[in-house]
Amino acid sequence: MSVNVDSRVVAPGSDEYVEDAWELKERIHQREGVLKQRRGFFTDAYRRATVHCSLEDEKLVGFAAVRRDGYILFLAVAPEYRGEGIGKRLIARVAEDHNTITCHARTSNENALQFYEHLGFEIKRRIDDYYEDGGDAYYLKLGDGGITDRISDLVRR
Repeated sequence: MSVNVDSRVVAPGSDEYVEDAWELKERIHQREGVLKQRRGFFTDAYRRATVHCSLEDEKLVGFAAVRRDGYILFLAVAPEYRGEGIGKRLIARVAEDHNTITCHARTSNENALQFYEHLGFEIKRRIDDYYEDGGDAYYLKLGDGGITDRISDLVRR
């Protein structure tokens, strides 16, 4: 599927697309068992973040919620839109604003780990019992300068 996706940025403090983002996150959670956040936690974190949204015909198909320090709180792409470069473009957009990007990913989330490693993220450490349900996480990092060019090159491929 070739898609024409627009991007939009939601500033901290806004609820724009929060319901759509919650629904997308929940759909992924039901299907893949990841993104297990409670609604209150998710909504609060979303409102405090800068959220980069990918939209097709005003429908949210992906988003990255990012803290001021470049930490990705949530990254989600609708399963039917994966493989279209949406995740890469979201990370590239985050890289435009930050010299370093960090995030956590479940040690069991092979799709996320492959995606991040393909973009050049490195596993910095494993954290046992990181998630509320007792799941373990990897702390991943991309950066220390020059990441915008690297991500831009990947997006063009």
